[in-house]
Amino acid sequence: MESKVGRPRSERAREAVLHAVDDLLVEVGYAAVTMKGIAERASVSRQTVYRWWSTKAEILLEASATDAEDELAITPTGDPLDDLTTYLQALINFLAHSHAGSAYRALIGEAQHDPDVAKLLADKDVLGDSARVVIARAVPACDTPQALEFATARLIGPTFFAIMSGRDPRQLDPQALARTFLA
Repeated sequence: MESKVGRPRSERAREAVLHAVDDLLVEVGYAAVTMKGIAERASVSRQTVYRWWSTKAEILLEASATDAEDELAITPTGDPLDDLTTYLQALINFLAHSHAGSAYRALIGEAQHDPDVAKLLADKDVLGDSARVVIARAVPACDTPQALEFATARLIGPTFFAIMSGRDPRQLDPQALARTFLA
């Protein structure tokens, strides 16, 4: 989210807020995270936090999306199976083990009964954005928006469902999932 009005955003303060929200989420859970708590943890004023974000969900989404860009980016090898396997392993790690993935999962849960959070997630496709990059390189035949969207859902879906429904992520085999996707 861009700065609303006033002074330009301090990158140090922004990073402190984004780190604080991840840490608080892991420590106390989504319901107990407050804008006041985020400001205190980040050592910034509440006014600073509210100047840039309206809700804790906006902060969590920005933190999650920023980290997801790094955590889900893979170095292409030129081998579609290897690239998709590497991406799926990164996806498993993101959803099941990273603080950013915890934030994303919390937002998904909150979106089930908060239409404002649902709209935030609909406007920023954290997982789909990363998957589309990998698919476009690995499967050039997905050259229409509809084909790419369908492929994205097929690639992400099994991993997302397994983790969001509480299954043990160690039971997921990224290479088998990649092979099934390519088939």
